[in-house]
Order: sequence, then structure tokens, then C-alpha cells
Amino acid sequence: MEKPANQPPKRVYSLDALRGADMFWIMGGEHIVHALAKLTGWGLFAWMAHQMEHVEWNGFHFYDLIFPLFLFIAGVSMPYSFNKRLERGDSKQQLYRHAAQRMLLLVFFGMAYNGLLKFDWENMRYASVLARIGLGWFFAAIIFLNFNRRGQAIWFAGILVAYWLMMTFIPVPGYGAGNLTVEGSLVAYIDRLLLPGRLYLGVHDPEGILSTLPAVSTALMGVLTGHFLREERQGLTALRKGLTLGAAGLAFLLLGYLWGLFFPINKNLWTSSFVLFAGGWSLVFLSIFYLIIDVWEKKRWAFFFVVIGLNPITIYLAQSGLISFEQASDFLFGGLIGYFSEAAQPLLHAIGYTFISWLFLYFLYRQKIFLKV
Repeated sequence: MEKPANQPPKRVYSLDALRGADMFWIMGGEHIVHALAKLTGWGLFAWMAHQMEHVEWNGFHFYDLIFPLFLFIAGVSMPYSFNKRLERGDSKQQLYRHAAQRMLLLVFFGMAYNGLLKFDWENMRYASVLARIGLGWFFAAIIFLNFNRRGQAIWFAGILVAYWLMMTFIPVPGYGAGNLTVEGSLVAYIDRLLLPGRLYLGVHDPEGILSTLPAVSTALMGVLTGHFLREERQGLTALRKGLTLGAAGLAFLLLGYLWGLFFPINKNLWTSSFVLFAGGWSLVFLSIFYLIIDVWEKKRWAFFFVVIGLNPITIYLAQSGLISFEQASDFLFGGLIGYFSEAAQPLLHAIGYTFISWLFLYFLYRQKIFLKV
């Protein structure tokens, strides 16, 4: 049956699930994997534990995907949320105001996460993960509101090329042009020049000023994906959409790898090749979740992740020290865990911590409490 022209696109349930699966690893999933690797010594778990660590500089591990995947998903949601508001009569000015407020809130939350309320300005880190999400999403929103899909695609590619040219040809005092080391890159130089307080790596901040520019392209890649998912035309079935996402993901993985041969895949610098490579994996995972959940309608298994995915900022901030899930877990399960062997206890502690964190989010879900910025 053809979908009526005036019927809005249904909610993409897989987006909430994928966002939750992404956040699961920093909510405790990584600790479970590390504990399993230590307890069993199995090669599979050892490999997984290795993937749960950031690459020191050049290269790519699964853990390097968590941040860009979240920003990508935020971009995918934009055509749904913004078009819905435009269709109900909201003006562009209202959307500009919403985007600016969201960006400022995320910057503030990021600073609070880093210790803003300690008032130690000299030793505080001003850059943050949440600030990059806010800024990347904000500038992608401005582009979304002022350019059509073709223009958005040009911006996506143009930013990546411009960033590569800047990083390759603009000289850094004392290091020259094209230096992509921790201390010698243009990114690090601008961070030291303009960012106050403490830099995460001392001479460089992975969420610094210039490297936020290609993060806009990460969000725009999500925006373009969202356009495609919303599209309704003859012959473009949900199955074909899912398969196309997977094929596009493989193509971007190849493009990112090839560009990485001379502009290395590097999360700390958020290189253009990193954007394409991480974006390729983001499309592959979205394809898998979309096909299973939204096309084949196998949804029950995903509820665990959806609960997380509907309150991602909440759990991120709560784990900064606002709520002690570890103490709650020890209070409830500490006695029971004590009956197990010493070798097994770290795994059980990790499972207990993750379970308590999830129960907190489930309570919010049942109460329909969602932190939206």
C-alpha cells in the first residue's frame, strides 16, 4: 500500500536503539568487556578489550567510533525534528533560537562536567565532548536551514577539503607545514594560542577549536542520511534504503582508508579521513539496526538500548559524579558478589554498575522524564 502524501514519516525506532547501543559502552559496557578479558583470557575478549581503548594517535579502534557516531545520529535526527517544526508553522528564527540555546546548554554542561563549579579557572579544561557535539550540531543546523540538500553536500565535502588543505599547507611556528604530531600540528598550535585553562593532552586538546570544524561535516553526514531516510518516492522501499545505507557505509570506509594513506585517520585531530571512516562505520551500523528494527520489525531485543538512547545526556552527566552508581551497586550487590571468587568479582561489579545505571534510566523512561536540549 502506498503511503499517503500528507502522512509524516514514522519515527525511526532504530535511531533511538543505535544511540543507546552507542552510549551503552561508556555507561559500563566497556568495563564488562575488560573484566571478561581478564577473567577468561580468551582471545576474542582480549581483542574486544583492545577495541575498547582509544588509539593513541593514528589509527582506529571501535572505541574511537562512539563519539562521532553520537554526533552522526544527532545529524540524522535533524531533518525529522526541524521539518516537523517547520511543517507545523515554526519560523526559521525560532529554529535558530532553539539551535543556539541547545548549543549554549551543551557547552555549559560540558564545562560543568569538567569542573566549572570548582571555580578553578586556571586548571579547568574548557573544551569538552558536549561542547563539540553542541557546536558541530549548531553549525550543521545553520547550514541545514539555509541550503538545500545539494548545498549541504557541498558544505560537507568543502569543509573536509578545506581542513585537509589547512592542516597540510599552513605552517606552524617552529614545526613547519603538514606536521601532524601531538605538539606540532596546526590544531595544537591554535589550541595553545587561543584556549584558556588546561588542555587535555597538555599541548593539544582533542576537542579543541580548529578540529571542531570537520566535526560539522560529521553532523552533516548524518543530516544527509536523515534526508535519505525521510525520502518517499516510487520504488524506494525501506529495504532498499537499509541496503543502500550499508553500501554507502562500505564506500565511505574505502574512501576514508584511501585518504588516510596521506592524511592519517586520527580521532585526536578529527582528520577528514577520520570523518569518512567513522562515518562509514556509522552508516554500516545504522543500516544493520534499521534493517532489523524498522524493516523486519524485530524490536523487542532493542528495548534495553532504547531506554538508554532516550536519555543519553542524562546518563553522561550523571556519571560525572552527580550520582554514585558504584556505591548503589555495592550497597545492593556487594554482599552477594563477595561470595564469588576474587577473579570473578570485577566482572560482577561491572555488571552491577551497568544494571543500576540502566535501572535509573528505566525509572526516568517510565516517568516520561527526558533531558532534551
